[in-house]
Amino acid sequence: MISLFAEPRASPAVSVSPAAGSLLNADTPRERVRDYVSFSALSLFQRCSLRYHFRYVAQLPEESTAASLVFGRAIHRAIEHHFTELLAGNAPPELDAMLAEFNSGWDETPAQQIAFPKTASRDDLTQLATRMLAAFQDSDVSQPRGHILGIEEELRGRVINDAPDLLARLDLLREVDGTLIVSDFKTSRSAWSADAAADAADQLRLYSLLVSQRFPGLKIRLEFVVLSKAKKVVITRHDVAIDAARIERTKRIAQRVWQAIKAGNYFPSVSPLNCGTCPFQTACRNWTG
Repeated sequence: MISLFAEPRASPAVSVSPAAGSLLNADTPRERVRDYVSFSALSLFQRCSLRYHFRYVAQLPEESTAASLVFGRAIHRAIEHHFTELLAGNAPPELDAMLAEFNSGWDETPAQQIAFPKTASRDDLTQLATRMLAAFQDSDVSQPRGHILGIEEELRGRVINDAPDLLARLDLLREVDGTLIVSDFKTSRSAWSADAAADAADQLRLYSLLVSQRFPGLKIRLEFVVLSKAKKVVITRHDVAIDAARIERTKRIAQRVWQAIKAGNYFPSVSPLNCGTCPFQTACRNWTG
């Protein structure tokens, strides 16, 4: 991971800062609470508050991990390696080197824990990764304009009222003609539509607040870069407008979600979409409230 800023990164430990501690209920297990919140954690609570509880409060070990999640992380690792080599002034890595990074990322999850769909195996997904990474190398996305400033860079700061710091991880941060461009890479079953990009845009808009805190006065541009998993890989870019009204709405929603987290209102949200790949199915069945 490339460090852009002089101050230390957010610690992965779950210690509580005084500011965060003041926001917690007296009976909240302090040793199990982080002193920051992520967009993904807030989104998880919205999808299923009990799953949030199992992961972030009870900190239960996951019973399984969806192969799609492992795949996405491994692709990100390979792309990170590509840009790290460029930042170091080296030639772009060969496809074999990127696949080695993909396999290393995949192997971080124990094989027995990975839950595959009925229609895919490890070999199938490795072949898919080969096609996707080759398409990435052949696209202009792999040779971005400007100067790379950060790769998988962590930023944190107070942007949500009455909540801890927001922690963000930027896939790629670069400067082009005085504009800071924040790129977020996604893998998707199919190419994104404009509506799909709009549905996901609030995350990047919140991240733009953290970037502007670090670089006040500089223009910021946000984009999604989406790699499809189709037989013919399609790579698309989607610009995200920095909409002040939408940002304010997202901040208010995040504030309400955090208030619900503090209140400890945990319950299962049962649906095929939520439950099919949930890593805490046994814990959920055994949960009695």
